[in-house]
Amino acid sequence: MENELPKTKIDEKTRIEYHLEGDYYIPNLSMPKQEKIILNKYGRMRLKYLKEHKKAEYTIMLMDGTLNTHLKEMQETADNRVQKIISELKYKSDLTEDMKNTNMLYWIGTMNSIKAQAEEIVFSELIYV
Repeated sequence: MENELPKTKIDEKTRIEYHLEGDYYIPNLSMPKQEKIILNKYGRMRLKYLKEHKKAEYTIMLMDGTLNTHLKEMQETADNRVQKIISELKYKSDLTEDMKNTNMLYWIGTMNSIKAQAEEIVFSELIYV
């Protein structure tokens, strides 16, 4: 009777477990389970930035299983920061809810401008860093 190879083995040096497929040992590698999240605008922008400009950081976070946590944290922080900046800029511009009824186009234009300013600040502080 021939000498049969063991079905699994562990490399003593790397501590990686292998299983036998045919004549070859294949490593038992798997990604850690990650929390499922729904990305909003800021989360998707951060993900795209990491993939295109910070490839090493993206790969490390993906392999460590921390990418989704990072994206969730970034989008929550960005949302909160945008809302805070909008309220500050709205207060500084003396924009009131009364103006929404009396001069709607001015109010909409000013609010769009304030939101754009707030998002630009958040992009430079959080998303594209």
